[in-house]
Amino acid sequence: MTVHSLEQVVGYAREHSPFYRDLYSDVPTEGWKIADLPVIDQTAYWDAHGQSTSRVMTSPLGAEGGYLYKSGGTTGQPKFTVYTKEEWTEFTRVFGSGLAKNSLADGDRIANLFYAGELYTSFIFLNDSLQNSDANVLTLPIGGAAPFEFIVHTLQDYRVNVLLGVPTTLLHLAEYVRDQGISLSIDRCYYGGEAMYPDQRDLLAQVFPGISVLTVGYASVDAGHIGYGDPSCGFNEHRTFGDSSIIEIVDDSTGLPIEEVGREGRVVVTNLTRLLMPVIRYPAGDRGVWVDEPGTPDRRFRLLGRSEEGARVGPMTLNYDDIHAILVDLHQAVEVTGFQLVVTHQDRRDLLTLRIATRQGAAVPASVTETVRAAVYRGRPMFTDLLSDGLVHPLAVEWIESDDLIVNPRTGKLRRIVDNRLARDR
Repeated sequence: MTVHSLEQVVGYAREHSPFYRDLYSDVPTEGWKIADLPVIDQTAYWDAHGQSTSRVMTSPLGAEGGYLYKSGGTTGQPKFTVYTKEEWTEFTRVFGSGLAKNSLADGDRIANLFYAGELYTSFIFLNDSLQNSDANVLTLPIGGAAPFEFIVHTLQDYRVNVLLGVPTTLLHLAEYVRDQGISLSIDRCYYGGEAMYPDQRDLLAQVFPGISVLTVGYASVDAGHIGYGDPSCGFNEHRTFGDSSIIEIVDDSTGLPIEEVGREGRVVVTNLTRLLMPVIRYPAGDRGVWVDEPGTPDRRFRLLGRSEEGARVGPMTLNYDDIHAILVDLHQAVEVTGFQLVVTHQDRRDLLTLRIATRQGAAVPASVTETVRAAVYRGRPMFTDLLSDGLVHPLAVEWIESDDLIVNPRTGKLRRIVDNRLARDR
């Protein structure tokens, strides 16, 4: 197991990454603590990491071989993350060890229904994590794009008892099984990529009586391994991965780590297994609170929804900055003074509302609304794919006055992402 100390990761990044060298120019070389390091500004980070040249990476692309994957959270310029072979193996080994702690058992027959291809990682990542887990399981790499008829026949033929997939795929499969009157012996499903809400869990329990609905874990291709689930974890709760990463919950106003239980902040990740593309105090894109007291081994934390970086809608992420770029082009038709993204959950599907403040208030022509909606769909083709499959609601656009924007009551700052789904209190 190759785990570096924080000092080693920071020192290596300072020496070999121009981005981190500039970022830490005011940080002394000795005597600093993690709170002295700036939290990464994601816009600056990705602007520095281009497809031809990167100021973030510590060696040129391809010089050490490895793997290149695409980030799922962009509507604009493609973002990609690079791992060496050793780093990828370590990533999947650590995550697989977490899976084995969450009711995975020898002899399980597991259908991997995550999505593959187009440089996305979830399918390959889960396959490799299962292979590198401590449990002796039989993995069936089916994929989420396979026809449901094929999936069902495979589950029946090989007596599969465990499903892996994003909630939208698992729910769509459950509806198909119910409507076709099919009987399957599924005792567990592991979901990832989005939350699984109570109404969705109820549907799975109706179709698969006695099923346990479990998190597959918490990770991202950008940040790496973040958390794992075990039987002690409640809804949207995970445990930290011990010494191989540092998870912080950071105060919005001060930027300092929060230690007390129950106080909300941004989830920030430092990965101690990656040197090619260092991840040091990188915002995971979610908000969270600590569940366990400081010093608890593999301390538990609970996710509360997306933070300011982007809105998660089903398995898709829409970045705030990308929506801003779309609205900038409206300046001739309407004067936009601010906007925010609000996510709700209705009828087992997520609904994204784009609230746009203008000097005209609600008096905006319907044609402008359609222009905005079409631009979002065009910039994020996955949105239309999810719509055609009935997995999310159509984008809602609400025109308001600036005073109607939702702000933080303590600081008065605009809440760029407002997550009103049920995850917060469960």
